[in-house]
Amino acid sequence: MAETGPTLINSVVRALSLLDAVGSQPAAVPAKKLARLVGLPLGTTYHLLRTLVHEGFLDRVDGGYVLGDRVSTLVQRRSGTDAGGRSHRVLRSLHDEVGAAAYLSVLDGNCIRLVDVADSTAHPRTDMWVGFEDAAHATALGKAVLAALPGDTRRDYLASHPLVDLTPSTTTSRRRLLDEIAQSPSLTFDGEEYAVGVTCLAVPVQARTLTGAVAVSVPAEQRSRLPEAAGALRRAARLIALSADA
Repeated sequence: MAETGPTLINSVVRALSLLDAVGSQPAAVPAKKLARLVGLPLGTTYHLLRTLVHEGFLDRVDGGYVLGDRVSTLVQRRSGTDAGGRSHRVLRSLHDEVGAAAYLSVLDGNCIRLVDVADSTAHPRTDMWVGFEDAAHATALGKAVLAALPGDTRRDYLASHPLVDLTPSTTTSRRRLLDEIAQSPSLTFDGEEYAVGVTCLAVPVQARTLTGAVAVSVPAEQRSRLPEAAGALRRAARLIALSADA
C-alpha cells in the first residue's frame, strides 16, 4: 500500500502562513499586502485575520497587523522568561516610557536570541535583516548578554561565532569588542553597527534562571536621547529578572 502524507487542515495552514508573514515584516502589515504575500483571496484573508486577532495571536494597529501578546507568551514559555507575559508587559511599559522600540534577548545554549519586541507605528522595531544568532557582536543586546557572562564563557562564545561585518561601523576585532564590553559592562551601545541609521542602548538581565538583555532603539539622529533611557532600562531589567525567578 502506498504511503500517504499527513492530513492537513487548510484553514490552519492558511492562518499559520499569515502569522509567519506578519512575523517576517519589520512593521505593521496591511491586509491587502498579507493577501498578496500568502496568495489568498482578500475576503479569506480578512476572515482569518479577524480570528487571529480575536484569539490574541495578532493585533490590529494603525497601518495593519502585528504579532499579538499570545505569540510573545508562547515564546517566553519556551525561553523560560515567564509563563504569564509579565516580561512583555515590562517591555511595553518601557516602550511607552522612553518612546522607543523595546527588545528582550536571552542566551539559549550557545546562541543569543531575540525573544520579544514591544513597538508601534510611531516607534517601529529595527529591520531584523540579519538574525541575532549571527549578529550579537553588532548589537547592544548581544553585547549586554556577553557582558553578563563569565570571562571564559564570553571568550568561548566569540571564538565560535564569526564577527560578521554588517555595516561600516561594525566591530570585527574580538580584542576590540572585549575591551569595549569590559569598559562598560552594565550599559552597552550599538552605534549603527547592526543597521545603518539605528542606535541602541542595552543593559544585562541577570537572573537565576536566565541570562539576557533588554534594550531600546532610536534613529541615529536621536542618539542624544539614549542616556536618558538608562534608568528606565535598568528598572525594566530588574523587573524581568524578578519575573523570571518568580
